[in-house]
Amino acid sequence: MWCLELLLPLLLIINDARCQWNVWVPRDISAMTNSCVVIPCTFMYPSGIRPYRGTHGIWYFGQPYPQLFPPVVFKSRTDVVHESYKGRTKLLGDLNQRNCTLLINNIGAEHSGKYYFRADLGGANMYTYPDFSELKVLDQPNIDVPEEIVSDVSLELTCYAPDNCPEMTPEIQWMYIDYLPDPEISSDFLEDGNTAVLSSTLTFTPRPMHNGQLLGCRVYYPNTTLVYERLISLDIKYSPRSVWVNVSSEVMEGSSVMLHCEVDSNPPSRISWMFGDQELLWDTASNVSLSLDDVTPAQEGIYTCYGDNGYGIMNTSLYLAVNYPPREPVINDSMTILEGSTLALHCSTQGSPAPTLTWLKDGELVGTITADELSVLEIVEITPQGDGQYRCLAENEHGRASSSFNITVEYAPVLLEESKCTVVREGVQCVCIATGNPEPTIEFYLPDVNVTINETDGRYNFYTHTDGHTSTGMIKLREKGERVDNGGPAVNVHCSYFNTYGRESVQLELQQEKKYMMAVIVGTIGGVAVIAFIIAAVRYVGHNNKNLRQSCWAQSLTPF
Repeated sequence: MWCLELLLPLLLIINDARCQWNVWVPRDISAMTNSCVVIPCTFMYPSGIRPYRGTHGIWYFGQPYPQLFPPVVFKSRTDVVHESYKGRTKLLGDLNQRNCTLLINNIGAEHSGKYYFRADLGGANMYTYPDFSELKVLDQPNIDVPEEIVSDVSLELTCYAPDNCPEMTPEIQWMYIDYLPDPEISSDFLEDGNTAVLSSTLTFTPRPMHNGQLLGCRVYYPNTTLVYERLISLDIKYSPRSVWVNVSSEVMEGSSVMLHCEVDSNPPSRISWMFGDQELLWDTASNVSLSLDDVTPAQEGIYTCYGDNGYGIMNTSLYLAVNYPPREPVINDSMTILEGSTLALHCSTQGSPAPTLTWLKDGELVGTITADELSVLEIVEITPQGDGQYRCLAENEHGRASSSFNITVEYAPVLLEESKCTVVREGVQCVCIATGNPEPTIEFYLPDVNVTINETDGRYNFYTHTDGHTSTGMIKLREKGERVDNGGPAVNVHCSYFNTYGRESVQLELQQEKKYMMAVIVGTIGGVAVIAFIIAAVRYVGHNNKNLRQSCWAQSLTPF
């Protein structure tokens, strides 16, 4: 509580007879609207001056110069004051004691400003002191808020209420503090430059959740209706505490997709979208959206959103899967290999989801179906039957693609069982059939006459024909009507067949033509049947003759 007695010691130090015109007033003073304020004031004048008819004084508002007709706040000689101060002002000090302390009641906002004191000692001894006291009339209390409030760092907020009205003493309350974690409140009374201020300090540790919350200070005067309130919104700085992005998703190749990122931080973060080491987009905001058009498989991967506001950094990632049909498989080139070789056939492709790979040979399934982007078909000791077209088929739910190549298997010639010499009605015809790759060459050899018959020799009606990898050779050795002995082979014919990988020679078996053989068989069976019939007939006739002779002999012995 401000006390007038505090001004008296000031007078005791003024003992210099050579002192000049001086005044002591508080440079700044404040009061709540509709309350009162006391402006402490002590003045001095030269010691050689003797007041004439007492000491008088005038308080001016706004200007120190009478010629400018500033509003008169208080005048000791008369009651003439400015309209806005009528009935509001009173001099608390004793001018004769050089105390010019002023009381202003029921102050309003219009009373804010500079107040000057003018000493009137009579005659020409009048002087307006240039020093002033500036009054600030408040309609709400002041709250001292730090320039920066950081989350998880202890915070002190101080609410001030002026206490420069001797008739009323203010009290302070904090508002909307129930949600604060463990708040502590302390009060203090401050005096500075003969002015008094009541303060209340609120201490707590803010959290990000308190950002934007309202908090208030209420000043009131007991036993009055005067209440003043001030509300503030907490601006709490905190590092990013959450980074929200889309969930990982799948899109089709060629489509568009929007990736959203929202960062909870204060102040707003610098949000950046990263793909690998590449920064695709950034902005300082609470959310940023990245648009991807005509998406390609190369854009599949991990996308990371970073939030950085200087108080911390946080990031969250998502995976973008780009679905597309299988690409044309990459396979071996067509090849020519030797029988018995072992080889690995490779098929690789790309697709999303991963395609299944199927190997087909001449349209038939070979190997196993692989659910991967690479399939290897191993063929161990390939045979001539492995020759053909191989196709790799790639399939997924979005489409299919295939590639094919040819495998040519080369091998030494092989004689087919159809090779033989046949007895026909026209003579003896020898056929030699062999398969191989390259197609084999066929020759006939007659060891009895030491003659080799090939395509360059036309004496034996030599004929050859090639169909793919199969070669056929044929010769005719006898003219029509010549007979072949049954006591053994009538001809001795060897077939020789060869290509790059080998040469073989075999003697051809002699076989009769089926019609001729059937005639021989039927004739033989018929002859045997006739002979058997003749023998049976002879035996029957002989048996009947014997019975007849026995009957005649018996009759000759019978008595008459």
